[in-house]
Amino acid sequence: MQDAAEENKAQETENLTQEKSTEELLAEEKDRYIRLFAEFENYKKRTVKERNEFFQYAHQEMMISMLGVLDDFERALKEISKNGNEADLKGVELIYQKFKSKLTEKGLKPIEVNAGDVFNVDLHEAITSIPAPSEDLKGKIVDVVETGYLLHDKVIRFAKVVTGS
Repeated sequence: MQDAAEENKAQETENLTQEKSTEELLAEEKDRYIRLFAEFENYKKRTVKERNEFFQYAHQEMMISMLGVLDDFERALKEISKNGNEADLKGVELIYQKFKSKLTEKGLKPIEVNAGDVFNVDLHEAITSIPAPSEDLKGKIVDVVETGYLLHDKVIRFAKVVTGS
């Protein structure tokens, strides 16, 4: 009799542990499901973000190659305005403005830099340093050699500047 009672107790204990383990398994599976769902949501958000960035910066290489053409237009406009006739200047200026507006539509923006601005390594590239013409230009930009450009708030070409020392 005593053996039978002990066996019943052992079976009840096993049943309790089996029930407990079933609840634990359910809790573990539920936790695993929630984590997997959260991981999948994060994956979807990350891929959408990467895809948007890809489309936003897909033109970057083309834009960088077009900057040379834009610089050539600016140099041509300066030379034609010095010693060219008015009709040539208007024609080249018209093409330049159209070309520049098309690049602006795609997200290209020039970095605004003026003499006397504070040098910022995130936007400017110092190509040389000269003695400052005045005391207030020490450590600041003295001249802009080449315009810098942003593509959707990302620098694709730093502005080349001369700083005062």
